[in-house]
Amino acid sequence: MISGKTTLIAHIGFPTESFKAPMIYNPWFDKRGIDAAVVPMGVRPEDYATSLKAIFRMSNVHGALVTMPHKVATNSLVDEITPTARIAGASNAILLRPDGTLLGDQFDGAGFVRGVQRKGLALAGKRVLVSGNGGVGSAIAASLAAAGVARMALFDGFEASSRALADRLRPYYPKLEIGIGSNDPAGFDLIVNATPLGMKEGDPLPFDMDRVAPSTFVGEVVMKEAMTPLLRAAQAKGCAFQLGTDMLFEMIPAYLEFFGFGIATPEELREVATLKY
Repeated sequence: MISGKTTLIAHIGFPTESFKAPMIYNPWFDKRGIDAAVVPMGVRPEDYATSLKAIFRMSNVHGALVTMPHKVATNSLVDEITPTARIAGASNAILLRPDGTLLGDQFDGAGFVRGVQRKGLALAGKRVLVSGNGGVGSAIAASLAAAGVARMALFDGFEASSRALADRLRPYYPKLEIGIGSNDPAGFDLIVNATPLGMKEGDPLPFDMDRVAPSTFVGEVVMKEAMTPLLRAAQAKGCAFQLGTDMLFEMIPAYLEFFGFGIATPEELREVATLKY
């Protein structure tokens, strides 16, 4: 039950009809006895700069979840962004700090990396390929670099996106070996599909699975179905893999820690969520 004492986390985007976060966060708040609520707020792109300032003038707003189409614009509207948000080129969370300033951060990559690590893949020193270097792929690349991978190959249909991402990574991770332009998955410990391939019936696989070794870990971001064509192919080869929805449920504990609400596990969140994947 929302009261006058409830702390609000705005969930800002447009349109709001597909928002799922309230059905995950709010049942967890209820179970933990935390007087907080995630509230969807539909904000059109042309209104975002003005609306964001107004939202954070409300005395009971503690932070915000930011989704499409506002992630990129957020970086220029807050007072400070983390290195991860800078490398990703976008923020999907905003924290109102005690001094009144706004901090932007990015958790898409954190969710992916947490999931991979919990499945037993130690990332330090590993060789990784990230296919798709837009918003999600950039965030994943940033978090993989922070986890200590040694070599990272970047591939995108628009090579300029890969080059721009490499340029953002290098100042923070000068020892990271970065390659651009090849989508060949041979020789990598981890390959990541951060493209939309798999969203539509008949999409080609994002990788040549004949070139993937059984020892390669395969990561997916597409959430249209649990076992995408890529993951079915990975399973057939005997590869370890991560579902796209795993990234979502691994991401939320990072958000909760960012907002100061304590520690949660993906298992807890799945148990209480009022939606099922």
